[in-house]
Amino acid sequence: MNNEELILDIAQRAKQAFNHSATLSAPKKNAILLMAADRLEASMERIRQENEKDLATAKERGLSHAMIDRLTLNEKRIGEMAQGLREVVALEDPVGTVVKGWTRPNGLRIEKVRIPLGVIGIIYESRPNVTVDAAGLCLKSGNVVVLRGGSEAIHSNKILGEILRECLKDSGVSEDMVQVIPVTDREAVKVLLEQDHYIDLIIPRGGEGLMKFLRDWSKIPVIKHDKGVCHIYVDHNADLDQAESIVLNAKVQRPGVCNALETLLVDEKIAHQFLPRMFEELRRQGVEIRACDRSRKIDDQVKAATESDWDAEYLEKILAVKVVTDMDDALGHIQKYGSMHTESILTNDETHAERFLREVNASAVMVNASTRFNDGGQLGLGAEIGISTSKLHAFGPMGLEELTTQKYVIRGEGQIRE
Repeated sequence: MNNEELILDIAQRAKQAFNHSATLSAPKKNAILLMAADRLEASMERIRQENEKDLATAKERGLSHAMIDRLTLNEKRIGEMAQGLREVVALEDPVGTVVKGWTRPNGLRIEKVRIPLGVIGIIYESRPNVTVDAAGLCLKSGNVVVLRGGSEAIHSNKILGEILRECLKDSGVSEDMVQVIPVTDREAVKVLLEQDHYIDLIIPRGGEGLMKFLRDWSKIPVIKHDKGVCHIYVDHNADLDQAESIVLNAKVQRPGVCNALETLLVDEKIAHQFLPRMFEELRRQGVEIRACDRSRKIDDQVKAATESDWDAEYLEKILAVKVVTDMDDALGHIQKYGSMHTESILTNDETHAERFLREVNASAVMVNASTRFNDGGQLGLGAEIGISTSKLHAFGPMGLEELTTQKYVIRGEGQIRE
């Protein structure tokens, strides 16, 4: 079977499976997810053996430390995947929820009801945990999912897909509700993006190259989960001890993820007071600093930033730093270089905080909090399918509710239109 035949077969089977998945009861879906969580934990050695194959290849290819970190499946992360499924079980099933209802003067009763989106194709890079998170969320929301991970995680993704499909089969439902594309050839992705008759939506998670590829090739609607050029602006009214703690957490706690801090903006009124202590602690944590000329006058040991640093998603222990004149300057910089992902202001001025929340265009806007909180689990959504940087049809972390749409249900008693 060549790539075209393979992908067409996967897409057709996915569409057929959707007829089943959309009608599953909440208890049935929860039972499948709980079985999958238990089986993931019971299969740790099996998963780690396959993951080691990917890690060995990644090291041979010279992939970055951040990429290898995202690729790694250790006991802790496998346990987190299983726990993520259990958290999804605990969430209310959105399918069938009546969002709104009303009665017209002619007696027609109208309701807006949540329904699954359909067959979702997810294209992602590096992180094999996405395989489980996405499958779990799609199953709970009544959707069918076709997963295409990066070539660097092919063994990990395939074994996780096998375990999930085993659970579906053992539960007496179609195992085609979850399918992992078993080939790494990029031509297979092109074929997938042409299957608009069978696949309803594409959700990509990756860098600029993947997004451009999708813009050029997809015939299917796309919700972008684009890069995270996340900023923190330290206002002159900020608590500097708190600011230091937040900046370190946002940059260092896990630098290889999309909600990690990439650019620090500091009000000039407190720059001489704040930056020396901040730079010292960042260096102690192994962070490379790339700073503007005004920052380098405060500390000439830091590396000079170039224009390309201001819109860079490093995903490494690298931080761009800029001293800004005031809040207007900070807002202008974010508007020019931000990626609509996550932005935070550190301030004790309520007026400044409210203005930042109102004017900044991003999927999550924060006051006195780390950018790392823009995450489905941290926001109480359970496991997320990703963070949308598109405004249609969802914006921000996509949990269960964001994986549904709405239809009108109209009940009459013989009414006809005059």
